[in-house]
Parts: sequence; C-alpha cells; structure tokens
Amino acid sequence: MDADFWLQRWQEGQIGFHRDDVMPLLEKHWSSLQLSAGSRVLVPLCGKSLDMHWLAAQGHRVLGVELSPLAVTQFFEEAGLEPVRTTTRYGEHFSAGPVEIILGDAFALDPALLADVAGVYDRAALIALPPDLRLRYRDTVYASLPAGCQGLLITLEYAQAEKAGPPFSVAQQEVETLFAAPWRHTLLERRDILDQEPRFREEGLSALETAVYRLRRA
Repeated sequence: MDADFWLQRWQEGQIGFHRDDVMPLLEKHWSSLQLSAGSRVLVPLCGKSLDMHWLAAQGHRVLGVELSPLAVTQFFEEAGLEPVRTTTRYGEHFSAGPVEIILGDAFALDPALLADVAGVYDRAALIALPPDLRLRYRDTVYASLPAGCQGLLITLEYAQAEKAGPPFSVAQQEVETLFAAPWRHTLLERRDILDQEPRFREEGLSALETAVYRLRRA
C-alpha cells in the first residue's frame, strides 16, 4: 500500500475504482451540505474522477490531490483542457478553470493550504487505505481542514475476510470512531449494491453495501 503500489496500478490500467460517469450518490446527496457557490472543495486521492467536473459545474472551486502523474494528465487530456502548471512545496499544481489538481502526497497537506476549504468529497480515498493509514489520513488530511468544513463520505461495507482490499470495508462503527469530536457525522443512506457490482461477486463477496455520510467539523 505504498506509493509504488498505486503508481503501478495506474501504469497497468488496473483502475476498477474509476467510474466513467458521475457518482449518483454525489448527485443525490451533495446538496445536503448547502455549500455556497464559489466554495472551495477538496477531493483527496482524486484520480481522474469525473466527479470533479460535476462539482465545478455546481459553482465550486475544486482542489484535487493525486499521486499518479498519469491520472492527472489523463484528467485534463480527456476533458480537452490545457492546464497551467506551477510548483509549490506541496507538489506540481495543474489548473484549468475552476479545477486545480496537485500532483503530490495528500498526507503532506497542511492547514495553510486548506484554510479556505469549505467542503470535502471522499468517495475513493478512505476506502482505498488499510486501517493504519486510515488513522494517519484522518490525523493529517482531515485534521488540517478548518472549523465549519463539511463533507460527503461514501464507504463500502462487506466481510473483509472474503476479499483483500483495496477497496477496503469501512464499517459504520469505524466511521463513528474516526469522525468523533471535533467532527460530527450523519448517516444519509445505506443501500445493498452487490447486484450492481459483478466484479465483487466474482471475487466471492456474499454481501456488499455502500453508505453515505454527511460530515461537519465543529
């Protein structure tokens, strides 16, 4: 689960986590955060997610963070965009319109960079990490977000013994532990999706659910 693991996945095209459409659960639940137009939204471990275009279309300024140069390049190329490139201590920044992606380490983000972030969208970040890294991720990325920041978190739940991650199962009890004070969490939806995910059935899963949470930092 080091950087080389993810870089190799992208090089080999093993990106089953990437969707060719916008996540329906994002479209359904994002409005519950009631973020104003112009708000800055963080998308950690963003890959080349089309969800970033959707968030930008809602009037947000999107800040993605991604480790793979290939993912960043493909995001802009596939959208027909020519990004402006700059470099800071956080990595190389690629910007086009309201979307900016930092090619760098999400764990290196800090409060100075994220001071004006009003929202965070986490679909494939937390569940991409094993338990020890989930704690580190909480204690670095989420700890760097300002008071009042809101988020939409989407997780998967299944019997971890039936499949090796990633993506990993993150149960509601763990979410409640990870996002205790100063965070608050609200379960918005839970649904059975095994019939919609044949590749998970082929890997031997007997059950698969997704859960959506609204987060808010006090």
